[in-house]
Amino acid sequence: MLIQGFPSQMTGTNCFVVAPGPGEQCVVIDPGYGVTGQLDEVIAEHRLHPVAVLLTHGHLDHTFSVLPVCQARDVPAYIHPRDRSQLADPWSGLGMRPGEPIFGATGLTFAEPDDVRELSHGGRLELAGLAMTVRHAPGHTGGSVVFDLDAAAPTGGRLADVLFAGDVLFAGSIGRVDLPGGSMADMNDSLRNVILPMADEVIVCPGHGPQTTIGRERLTNPFLRNLT
Repeated sequence: MLIQGFPSQMTGTNCFVVAPGPGEQCVVIDPGYGVTGQLDEVIAEHRLHPVAVLLTHGHLDHTFSVLPVCQARDVPAYIHPRDRSQLADPWSGLGMRPGEPIFGATGLTFAEPDDVRELSHGGRLELAGLAMTVRHAPGHTGGSVVFDLDAAAPTGGRLADVLFAGDVLFAGSIGRVDLPGGSMADMNDSLRNVILPMADEVIVCPGHGPQTTIGRERLTNPFLRNLT
């Protein structure tokens, strides 16, 4: 299994490239601001072939580069329908007026990729030789999802599953809930019903910050401890 993550410019949003191994097909998760150069380097270094872009939610720091990545590779983007409108109108998800400067830049325009496919809770994605379960986890946004990757060992055995958590769960914290579409009540429900039932050994790759595990967060994350 090959999982390589790197932070975007300015916002430090983690973009992940996931593949069964070098020389294989891959998926790209959350291509944020200014990641296209580094993404191309990772793809070339490992001789990968992207087949899809997966989005944990619609906020611009996770979706800024989705259009150029999809157009350059002729691949679809996957997003939950409740956040889909933010692809063409990212201002709405940030509580801003259309056309306001973003990242200090004016005159920015946004559009959906040519091929957008909608995610649903419990849906199975089988892409690039990978198997993932989609879990709707609103709270940070109405359309936030996490991707639960079934990780198989090269020998055919099992490795710990990997959770691409977006802005639902961080090491020691959770995503903010004060932007349009955010809800602390929904976040608590998602933490209680989606995150806490997972096994302790599940590896968490969050949208920001370092990797962690469900077990570590269950013991140390105050937002989870308050629910148990």
